[in-house]
Amino acid sequence: MRREATELFRRLGMTVNLTQPMRKMSVSQRQMVEIAKAISYHSKVIVLDEPTSSLMDREVEKLFDMVRMLKNQGISIIFISHKMDEVFQICDEVSVLRDGHLVMTKNTKDTNLNELIKAMVGRPLDNRFPPVDNKVGDTILSVQHLSTKYAPYLQDISFDVGRGEIFGLYGLVGAGRTELLETIFGVRTRAAGRVYFNGKLSNFNSARDAMEHWFAMITEERKANGLFLKGSLTFNTTITNLNAYRRGPALSDPKMTKATQHEIKVMNTKTMGPDELIASLSGGNQQKVIVGKWLERAPQVFMMDEPTRGIDVGAKYEIYELIIKMAKEGKTIIVVSSEMPEILGITNRIGVMSDGRLAGIVDTKKTNQEELLRLSAKYM
Repeated sequence: MRREATELFRRLGMTVNLTQPMRKMSVSQRQMVEIAKAISYHSKVIVLDEPTSSLMDREVEKLFDMVRMLKNQGISIIFISHKMDEVFQICDEVSVLRDGHLVMTKNTKDTNLNELIKAMVGRPLDNRFPPVDNKVGDTILSVQHLSTKYAPYLQDISFDVGRGEIFGLYGLVGAGRTELLETIFGVRTRAAGRVYFNGKLSNFNSARDAMEHWFAMITEERKANGLFLKGSLTFNTTITNLNAYRRGPALSDPKMTKATQHEIKVMNTKTMGPDELIASLSGGNQQKVIVGKWLERAPQVFMMDEPTRGIDVGAKYEIYELIIKMAKEGKTIIVVSSEMPEILGITNRIGVMSDGRLAGIVDTKKTNQEELLRLSAKYM
Protein backbone atom coordinates (compact mmCIF):
# COMPACT_ATOMS: atom_id res chain seq x y z
CA MET A 1 0.00 0.00 0.00
CA ARG A 2 2.85 2.35 0.85
CA ARG A 3 4.62 1.59 -2.42
CA GLU A 4 1.46 2.28 -4.43
CA ALA A 5 0.73 5.50 -2.51
CA THR A 6 4.32 6.69 -2.92
CA GLU A 7 4.19 6.05 -6.67
CA LEU A 8 0.82 7.83 -6.97
CA PHE A 9 2.04 10.95 -5.16
CA ARG A 10 5.30 10.91 -7.14
CA ARG A 11 3.33 10.75 -10.38
CA LEU A 12 1.20 13.66 -9.27
CA GLY A 13 4.19 15.70 -8.12
CA MET A 14 2.96 15.81 -4.50
CA THR A 15 5.03 15.56 -1.31
CA VAL A 16 3.12 13.92 1.55
CA ASN A 17 4.27 12.25 4.77
CA LEU A 18 2.52 8.89 4.47
CA THR A 19 2.78 8.12 8.21
CA GLN A 20 1.20 11.38 9.39
CA PRO A 21 -2.41 11.10 10.64
CA MET A 22 -4.86 13.06 8.48
CA ARG A 23 -6.09 15.05 11.50
CA LYS A 24 -2.63 16.57 11.87
CA MET A 25 -2.49 17.72 8.25
CA SER A 26 -3.47 21.20 7.16
CA VAL A 27 -6.75 21.70 5.27
CA SER A 28 -4.82 22.13 2.01
CA GLN A 29 -2.85 18.88 2.54
CA ARG A 30 -6.03 16.95 3.29
CA GLN A 31 -7.60 18.41 0.15
CA MET A 32 -4.72 17.21 -2.02
CA VAL A 33 -4.85 13.71 -0.49
CA GLU A 34 -8.59 13.54 -1.29
CA ILE A 35 -7.85 14.40 -4.90
CA ALA A 36 -5.12 11.75 -5.07
CA LYS A 37 -7.53 9.19 -3.62
CA ALA A 38 -10.11 9.96 -6.33
CA ILE A 39 -7.45 9.53 -9.00
CA SER A 40 -6.37 6.18 -7.49
CA TYR A 41 -9.78 4.71 -8.30
CA HIS A 42 -8.97 4.93 -12.05
CA SER A 43 -12.23 6.84 -12.42
CA LYS A 44 -13.60 7.90 -15.82
CA VAL A 45 -15.41 10.91 -14.30
CA ILE A 46 -14.08 12.88 -11.32
CA VAL A 47 -16.16 15.57 -9.58
CA LEU A 48 -14.10 18.26 -7.83
CA ASP A 49 -16.31 20.30 -5.49
CA GLU A 50 -14.55 23.55 -4.49
CA PRO A 51 -11.14 21.80 -4.66
CA THR A 52 -9.09 24.99 -4.47
CA SER A 53 -10.87 26.69 -1.56
CA SER A 54 -8.00 26.01 0.86
CA LEU A 55 -5.04 25.78 -1.50
CA MET A 56 -2.15 28.16 -1.99
CA ASP A 57 -1.50 29.52 -5.48
CA ARG A 58 1.31 27.05 -6.20
CA GLU A 59 -0.92 24.16 -5.03
CA VAL A 60 -3.72 25.40 -7.29
CA GLU A 61 -1.32 25.36 -10.24
CA LYS A 62 -0.28 21.83 -9.30
CA LEU A 63 -3.93 20.79 -9.16
CA PHE A 64 -4.62 22.34 -12.55
CA ASP A 65 -1.62 20.49 -13.98
CA MET A 66 -3.21 17.29 -12.62
CA VAL A 67 -6.57 18.16 -14.18
CA ARG A 68 -4.96 18.81 -17.59
CA MET A 69 -3.03 15.54 -17.31
CA LEU A 70 -6.23 13.61 -16.51
CA LYS A 71 -8.07 15.34 -19.36
CA ASN A 72 -5.33 14.26 -21.79
CA GLN A 73 -5.84 10.69 -20.54
CA GLY A 74 -9.53 10.84 -21.51
CA ILE A 75 -10.90 11.39 -17.99
CA SER A 76 -13.81 13.82 -17.66
CA ILE A 77 -13.76 16.44 -14.90
CA ILE A 78 -16.74 18.23 -13.35
CA PHE A 79 -15.25 21.27 -11.61
CA ILE A 80 -17.52 23.07 -9.10
CA SER A 81 -16.23 26.46 -8.03
CA HIS A 82 -17.27 29.96 -7.03
CA LYS A 83 -13.88 31.30 -8.12
CA MET A 84 -14.77 32.46 -11.58
CA ASP A 85 -11.24 33.25 -12.70
CA GLU A 86 -10.46 29.56 -12.18
CA VAL A 87 -13.47 28.51 -14.24
CA PHE A 88 -12.14 30.51 -17.20
CA GLN A 89 -8.64 29.19 -16.60
CA ILE A 90 -9.37 25.46 -16.50
CA CYS A 91 -12.84 24.71 -17.92
CA ASP A 92 -13.95 24.12 -21.52
CA GLU A 93 -17.63 24.65 -20.77
CA VAL A 94 -19.52 26.32 -17.91
CA SER A 95 -23.04 25.77 -16.57
CA VAL A 96 -24.67 28.05 -13.99
CA LEU A 97 -27.19 26.83 -11.42
CA ARG A 98 -29.42 29.25 -9.52
CA ASP A 99 -32.06 28.26 -6.96
CA GLY A 100 -32.01 24.66 -8.19
CA HIS A 101 -32.41 25.53 -11.88
CA LEU A 102 -29.98 25.38 -14.79
CA VAL A 103 -29.92 28.95 -16.09
CA MET A 104 -26.98 28.96 -18.50
CA THR A 105 -24.57 26.67 -20.37
CA LYS A 106 -21.88 28.04 -22.66
CA ASN A 107 -18.37 27.40 -23.87
CA THR A 108 -16.08 29.47 -21.63
CA LYS A 109 -14.54 31.16 -24.67
CA ASP A 110 -18.02 32.42 -25.66
CA THR A 111 -18.87 34.14 -22.34
CA ASN A 112 -17.30 36.56 -19.86
CA LEU A 113 -17.16 37.37 -16.15
CA ASN A 114 -20.03 39.88 -16.20
CA GLU A 115 -22.38 37.48 -17.96
CA LEU A 116 -21.47 34.74 -15.50
CA ILE A 117 -22.13 36.96 -12.46
CA LYS A 118 -25.47 38.12 -13.86
CA ALA A 119 -26.50 34.49 -14.42
CA MET A 120 -25.46 33.51 -10.89
CA VAL A 121 -27.22 36.29 -8.96
CA GLY A 122 -30.05 37.06 -11.38
CA ARG A 123 -29.00 40.68 -11.79
CA PRO A 124 -25.89 42.59 -12.83
CA LEU A 125 -23.38 43.48 -10.08
CA ASP A 126 -21.77 46.76 -11.06
CA ASN A 127 -19.09 46.43 -8.37
CA ARG A 128 -17.58 43.30 -6.91
CA PHE A 129 -17.28 44.93 -3.46
CA PRO A 130 -19.44 47.49 -1.64
CA PRO A 131 -17.83 50.84 -0.72
CA VAL A 132 -15.79 50.57 2.49
CA ASP A 133 -17.05 53.76 4.13
CA ASN A 134 -16.73 52.93 7.84
CA LYS A 135 -14.91 55.31 10.18
CA VAL A 136 -12.10 53.90 12.35
CA GLY A 137 -12.06 55.04 15.98
CA ASP A 138 -9.49 54.84 18.78
CA THR A 139 -7.66 51.61 19.59
CA ILE A 140 -9.97 49.07 21.22
CA LEU A 141 -7.93 45.85 20.81
CA SER A 142 -4.20 45.64 21.45
CA VAL A 143 -2.14 42.48 20.92
CA GLN A 144 1.34 42.70 22.44
CA HIS A 145 4.24 40.27 21.84
CA LEU A 146 1.97 37.24 21.46
CA SER A 147 3.62 33.82 21.12
CA THR A 148 2.21 30.30 21.38
CA LYS A 149 3.42 27.41 23.52
CA TYR A 150 2.78 24.58 21.07
CA ALA A 151 3.25 24.08 17.33
CA PRO A 152 2.38 25.57 14.93
CA TYR A 153 4.17 28.43 16.66
CA LEU A 154 3.43 32.14 16.62
CA GLN A 155 6.35 34.43 17.44
CA ASP A 156 6.22 37.89 19.05
CA ILE A 157 3.14 39.28 17.29
CA SER A 158 2.01 42.83 18.09
CA PHE A 159 -0.69 45.00 16.51
CA ASP A 160 -3.55 47.35 17.43
CA VAL A 161 -7.06 47.49 15.96
CA GLY A 162 -9.41 50.48 16.19
CA ARG A 163 -13.07 50.56 17.11
CA GLY A 164 -15.15 50.08 13.96
CA GLU A 165 -12.13 48.94 11.92
CA ILE A 166 -12.06 46.07 9.43
CA PHE A 167 -8.59 44.60 9.94
CA GLY A 168 -7.54 41.94 7.42
CA LEU A 169 -5.10 39.09 7.94
CA TYR A 170 -3.43 37.75 4.81
CA GLY A 171 -0.73 35.14 4.26
CA LEU A 172 -0.12 31.81 2.61
CA VAL A 173 -1.76 28.68 4.02
CA GLY A 174 0.17 27.71 7.16
CA ALA A 175 1.42 31.24 7.85
CA GLY A 176 -0.35 31.36 11.23
CA ARG A 177 -3.47 33.43 10.50
CA THR A 178 -5.94 30.92 11.99
CA GLU A 179 -3.63 30.22 14.93
CA LEU A 180 -3.52 33.93 15.72
CA LEU A 181 -7.32 34.16 15.89
CA GLU A 182 -7.50 31.00 18.01
CA THR A 183 -4.91 32.34 20.45
CA ILE A 184 -6.77 35.64 20.89
CA PHE A 185 -10.02 33.67 21.35
CA GLY A 186 -8.50 31.52 24.10
CA VAL A 187 -8.51 28.13 22.38
CA ARG A 188 -4.75 27.97 21.79
CA THR A 189 -2.21 28.13 24.63
CA ARG A 190 -0.09 31.29 24.93
CA ALA A 191 3.60 31.10 25.76
CA ALA A 192 3.99 34.86 26.13
CA GLY A 193 2.29 38.12 25.35
CA ARG A 194 -0.86 39.98 26.33
CA VAL A 195 -4.17 40.95 24.77
CA TYR A 196 -5.96 44.11 25.88
CA PHE A 197 -9.59 44.93 25.08
CA ASN A 198 -10.94 48.36 26.01
CA GLY A 199 -7.74 48.95 27.97
CA LYS A 200 -8.26 45.87 30.17
CA LEU A 201 -6.13 42.72 30.14
CA SER A 202 -8.05 40.08 28.17
CA ASN A 203 -5.85 36.99 28.10
CA PHE A 204 -8.72 34.55 27.58
CA ASN A 205 -8.15 30.93 28.59
CA SER A 206 -11.20 29.46 26.87
CA ALA A 207 -13.72 30.23 24.16
CA ARG A 208 -16.40 30.65 26.84
CA ASP A 209 -14.26 33.29 28.52
CA ALA A 210 -13.89 35.16 25.21
CA MET A 211 -17.62 34.92 24.46
CA GLU A 212 -18.51 36.33 27.87
CA HIS A 213 -16.31 39.34 27.05
CA TRP A 214 -18.19 40.03 23.78
CA PHE A 215 -15.83 38.29 21.36
CA ALA A 216 -17.14 36.10 18.51
CA MET A 217 -15.32 33.85 16.05
CA ILE A 218 -16.31 32.12 12.82
CA THR A 219 -13.92 29.26 12.04
CA GLU A 220 -12.58 28.33 8.62
CA GLU A 221 -14.50 25.07 8.33
CA ARG A 222 -18.29 25.42 8.44
CA LYS A 223 -18.68 22.12 10.29
CA ALA A 224 -16.56 23.46 13.16
CA ASN A 225 -18.89 26.41 13.75
CA GLY A 226 -21.38 24.33 15.71
CA LEU A 227 -24.04 23.90 13.02
CA PHE A 228 -26.44 21.10 13.93
CA LEU A 229 -27.47 19.92 10.48
CA LYS A 230 -30.44 17.94 11.82
CA GLY A 231 -31.66 20.97 13.74
CA SER A 232 -33.91 23.83 12.66
CA LEU A 233 -32.89 27.40 11.92
CA THR A 234 -34.34 28.44 15.27
CA PHE A 235 -32.26 25.90 17.15
CA ASN A 236 -29.05 26.83 15.31
CA THR A 237 -29.59 30.59 15.59
CA THR A 238 -30.30 30.63 19.33
CA ILE A 239 -27.99 27.86 20.58
CA THR A 240 -25.14 30.21 21.62
CA ASN A 241 -27.37 32.50 23.69
CA LEU A 242 -30.03 30.29 25.28
CA ASN A 243 -30.16 32.21 28.56
CA ALA A 244 -31.62 35.18 26.67
CA TYR A 245 -34.71 33.12 25.74
CA ARG A 246 -35.60 31.69 29.14
CA ARG A 247 -38.99 32.13 30.72
CA GLY A 248 -38.54 30.84 34.23
CA PRO A 249 -36.79 27.45 34.14
CA ALA A 250 -37.89 26.72 30.55
CA LEU A 251 -37.03 28.13 27.13
CA SER A 252 -39.56 30.40 25.43
CA ASP A 253 -40.39 29.17 21.92
CA PRO A 254 -41.95 32.53 20.89
CA LYS A 255 -38.81 34.42 21.97
CA MET A 256 -36.56 32.01 20.06
CA THR A 257 -38.74 32.17 16.95
CA LYS A 258 -38.85 35.98 17.06
CA ALA A 259 -35.05 36.18 17.36
CA THR A 260 -34.64 33.78 14.43
CA GLN A 261 -37.08 35.74 12.25
CA HIS A 262 -35.09 38.90 13.06
CA GLU A 263 -31.80 37.30 11.97
CA ILE A 264 -33.40 35.85 8.80
CA LYS A 265 -34.43 39.40 7.89
CA VAL A 266 -31.09 41.00 8.86
CA MET A 267 -29.05 38.38 7.00
CA ASN A 268 -31.45 38.11 4.03
CA THR A 269 -31.35 34.34 4.48
CA LYS A 270 -33.28 32.53 1.77
CA THR A 271 -35.34 30.00 3.74
CA MET A 272 -38.85 28.65 4.11
CA GLY A 273 -38.93 29.84 7.74
CA PRO A 274 -37.55 29.33 11.28
CA ASP A 275 -38.59 25.66 11.39
CA GLU A 276 -36.68 24.65 8.24
CA LEU A 277 -33.80 22.21 8.75
CA ILE A 278 -30.37 23.80 8.39
CA ALA A 279 -29.23 20.86 6.21
CA SER A 280 -31.66 21.94 3.47
CA LEU A 281 -29.99 25.35 3.02
CA SER A 282 -27.24 26.22 0.55
CA GLY A 283 -23.69 26.80 1.79
CA GLY A 284 -24.14 30.56 1.51
CA ASN A 285 -27.33 30.54 3.57
CA GLN A 286 -25.74 28.24 6.17
CA GLN A 287 -22.92 30.77 6.46
CA LYS A 288 -25.49 33.51 7.04
CA VAL A 289 -27.04 31.45 9.85
CA ILE A 290 -23.59 31.13 11.46
CA VAL A 291 -23.11 34.91 11.34
CA GLY A 292 -26.64 35.51 12.61
CA LYS A 293 -26.09 33.07 15.48
CA TRP A 294 -23.11 35.10 16.69
CA LEU A 295 -24.89 38.42 16.15
CA GLU A 296 -27.53 37.29 18.66
CA ARG A 297 -24.82 37.65 21.32
CA ALA A 298 -24.16 41.28 20.27
CA PRO A 299 -20.35 40.86 20.01
CA GLN A 300 -18.01 43.84 20.04
CA VAL A 301 -15.08 42.05 18.36
CA PHE A 302 -15.99 39.71 15.50
CA MET A 303 -13.19 37.47 14.16
CA MET A 304 -13.95 35.76 10.85
CA ASP A 305 -11.75 33.06 9.33
CA GLU A 306 -12.48 32.69 5.58
CA PRO A 307 -16.12 33.88 6.00
CA THR A 308 -16.96 33.60 2.28
CA ARG A 309 -15.26 30.30 1.54
CA GLY A 310 -17.32 28.12 -0.79
CA ILE A 311 -20.26 30.48 -1.28
CA ASP A 312 -21.52 32.13 -4.45
CA VAL A 313 -20.78 35.67 -5.57
CA GLY A 314 -24.22 37.00 -4.59
CA ALA A 315 -23.99 35.62 -1.04
CA LYS A 316 -20.41 36.92 -0.81
CA TYR A 317 -21.56 40.44 -1.64
CA GLU A 318 -24.22 40.26 1.09
CA ILE A 319 -21.60 39.07 3.63
CA TYR A 320 -19.36 41.98 2.59
CA GLU A 321 -22.24 44.42 3.09
CA LEU A 322 -22.89 42.96 6.54
CA ILE A 323 -19.22 43.23 7.56
CA ILE A 324 -19.10 46.90 6.54
CA LYS A 325 -22.46 47.57 8.24
CA MET A 326 -21.21 46.03 11.50
CA ALA A 327 -18.05 48.14 11.33
CA LYS A 328 -20.13 51.29 10.80
CA GLU A 329 -22.10 50.35 13.93
CA GLY A 330 -18.86 50.35 15.91
CA LYS A 331 -18.02 46.64 15.92
CA THR A 332 -14.40 45.70 15.36
CA ILE A 333 -13.86 43.09 12.63
CA ILE A 334 -10.78 40.92 12.07
CA VAL A 335 -11.13 38.94 8.84
CA VAL A 336 -8.83 36.24 7.45
CA SER A 337 -8.97 35.59 3.72
CA SER A 338 -6.86 33.68 1.21
CA GLU A 339 -8.46 35.59 -1.67
CA MET A 340 -6.30 38.61 -2.39
CA PRO A 341 -8.99 40.64 -4.20
CA GLU A 342 -11.31 40.08 -1.23
CA ILE A 343 -8.80 41.16 1.44
CA LEU A 344 -8.02 44.25 -0.64
CA GLY A 345 -11.70 44.93 -1.32
CA ILE A 346 -13.24 45.00 2.17
CA THR A 347 -10.59 46.07 4.71
CA ASN A 348 -9.09 49.27 6.14
CA ARG A 349 -5.70 47.76 6.97
CA ILE A 350 -4.07 44.38 6.39
CA GLY A 351 -1.64 42.48 8.60
CA VAL A 352 0.45 40.03 6.58
CA MET A 353 1.55 36.79 8.25
CA SER A 354 4.64 34.83 7.23
CA ASP A 355 5.79 31.61 8.94
CA GLY A 356 4.18 32.41 12.29
CA ARG A 357 5.29 36.04 12.38
CA LEU A 358 3.71 39.34 11.47
CA ALA A 359 5.66 40.49 8.41
CA GLY A 360 4.05 43.92 8.23
CA ILE A 361 0.87 45.99 8.37
CA VAL A 362 -0.27 47.98 5.34
CA ASP A 363 -2.94 50.55 4.59
CA THR A 364 -5.33 48.84 2.17
CA LYS A 365 -5.75 51.95 0.02
CA LYS A 366 -1.99 52.33 -0.37
CA THR A 367 -0.98 48.76 -1.14
CA ASN A 368 -1.31 46.19 -3.94
CA GLN A 369 -1.11 42.47 -4.59
CA GLU A 370 2.65 42.55 -5.24
CA GLU A 371 3.31 44.08 -1.80
CA LEU A 372 1.14 41.49 -0.05
CA LEU A 373 2.98 38.67 -1.82
CA ARG A 374 6.35 40.18 -0.94
CA LEU A 375 5.47 40.41 2.74
CA SER A 376 3.90 36.93 2.84
CA ALA A 377 7.26 35.46 1.73
CA LYS A 378 9.36 37.56 4.12
CA TYR A 379 10.22 34.83 6.67
CA MET A 380 9.95 31.75 4.44
